[in-house]
Amino acid sequence: MTKVLVIEDEEAIRENLVELLEVEDFDVLEAENGRVGVEQAKKHLPDLILCDVMMPKLDGFGVLKELRSQLDTATIPFIFLTAKADRHDLREGMDLGADDYLTKPCSMEELLRAIATRLEKQSFVKQQSRRQIEELRQNITHSLPHELRTPLNGIIGNTELLLSDLDLFDPPEIREVLEDIRTAGRRLHRLIVNFLLYADLEIIGLNADRVRLLRSLRVKDAKAAIVTAATRQAKLSERESDLDLDLEDAAVQMAANQLEKLVEEFIDNACKFSEPGTPIEVRGSIGEGCFLLRVGDRGRGMTPEQIEGIGAHMQFERKLYEQQGSGLGLSIAKRIVELHGGELAIESQLDEGTTVWAKLPLATSDDSQ
Repeated sequence: MTKVLVIEDEEAIRENLVELLEVEDFDVLEAENGRVGVEQAKKHLPDLILCDVMMPKLDGFGVLKELRSQLDTATIPFIFLTAKADRHDLREGMDLGADDYLTKPCSMEELLRAIATRLEKQSFVKQQSRRQIEELRQNITHSLPHELRTPLNGIIGNTELLLSDLDLFDPPEIREVLEDIRTAGRRLHRLIVNFLLYADLEIIGLNADRVRLLRSLRVKDAKAAIVTAATRQAKLSERESDLDLDLEDAAVQMAANQLEKLVEEFIDNACKFSEPGTPIEVRGSIGEGCFLLRVGDRGRGMTPEQIEGIGAHMQFERKLYEQQGSGLGLSIAKRIVELHGGELAIESQLDEGTTVWAKLPLATSDDSQ
């Protein structure tokens, strides 16, 4: 049975709504003010909420704002039912994430039609999300073993070599085999982390409220975060001396860990596809209402087809099978930028190098983290 919460301070109106909905076979909860309504919503997680705007203790806008900020209640369909219907109030309600706005008095048909429309839309969204998540799960299940096999085979093969012929190796040879095992282990760990991260980013992209939450985070000192991530990643490839850093101070609308991951993937791509001793330029500047991050190398470059394939709309396993090396990392970087409302572009010439650009939103307030 569909559960509907009615939040209305006028007792006569509330009772009429409850009676009407119960006749239509809804399971109805009721609350006499906004504060009680929030508590009821958190406790019972209704399928839909009808809420007045002008109420004591907590008005309808406050109710909606509080519920949208909580993960469990963020996506519950929310309909304002009120006599307060000027343009400013309508805009405020919609900006907070209301699904509909009915003006009192409204007819029974109007109310039931609005409820049916919102429930139908919510059902469609849930079905679509379940389908996409299931596709993602199946694709990961099919792709993950294939991608992990190469480093895993290296670990197993070298380990068996040492165990079967340990007496035939001198210490330098043992060290060399162990370094190969460590390299393969690190590659395996990175693959697993990136698989899980990509899956999580895809799932976040299916949920508008999680996207809003992601975009609410800020890093106050983007320059420090970028320098830290670039240096750390270049060190793993023994390319610290190749870094050429020139960055402006900026506050960016992005969590520090997301910004650092973005930089790590840019630097990793540059290290993989350029020779040691050639420069890796990292630039950051403020302009056109955004922070422009640019990482360039003088490596082997990419073809237009390779660039077009990164982050394109295609089967998940195809991304992983066909985009060796740079594909998954840059797909992750592209997804991070997109989820934060930014833009990513790649410029490349074969045998000349590649430059990756990211336009990132500047922080919109002074409470940067």
